[in-house]
Amino acid sequence: MPQGQPSVVPDDGLTTRQRRNRPLVVVHTGIGKGKSTAAFGLALRAWNQGWPIGVFQFVKSAKWKVGEENALRVLGASGAGGSVDWHKMGEGWSWVQRDDQMDNEEKAREGWEQVKRDLAAETYKLYVLDEFAYPMHWGWVDTDEVVDVLRNRPGTQHVVITGRNAPEKLVDLADLVTDMSKVKHPMDVGQKGQRGIEW
Repeated sequence: MPQGQPSVVPDDGLTTRQRRNRPLVVVHTGIGKGKSTAAFGLALRAWNQGWPIGVFQFVKSAKWKVGEENALRVLGASGAGGSVDWHKMGEGWSWVQRDDQMDNEEKAREGWEQVKRDLAAETYKLYVLDEFAYPMHWGWVDTDEVVDVLRNRPGTQHVVITGRNAPEKLVDLADLVTDMSKVKHPMDVGQKGQRGIEW
């Protein structure tokens, strides 16, 4: 573990151990590549600790098979670490809004309702809400409600939310926020996504 003194020690009455073990809300946002990849990296760490993990993929097509899904399902089934449940809530691509969004909007809301039930039941130790910033940004899911539910979630449940345009209220609530900026990307010069890199 990194050693040293923090720049600020809150006057919250918590011991160092209590503060260290606080459940976190983590947000990966911005226009750069790597938001979901980083979240799935955290899921690998959580799996290694034996934590139950719930992955909720919003917006991405249920037909889309990402490499992290296969790897985490295999690891979860291995019995060597934590369990992994994978849920796909939406259809279409996160970076293209389709004309017929009503079906996707309903699925996103249904997904959020399931997340709320799981948080209330303390089903998982780590939640990966992949591309969940989009339903909030598009107004499909109420950001104020999300912030309230996350602020008041019971137990020691960590929540990671990915997606561009994370609402300011969510960013304000979060304990850790990373804005993935883009310097260069192969797609800028016409190169399409490729196996092993994008999926």
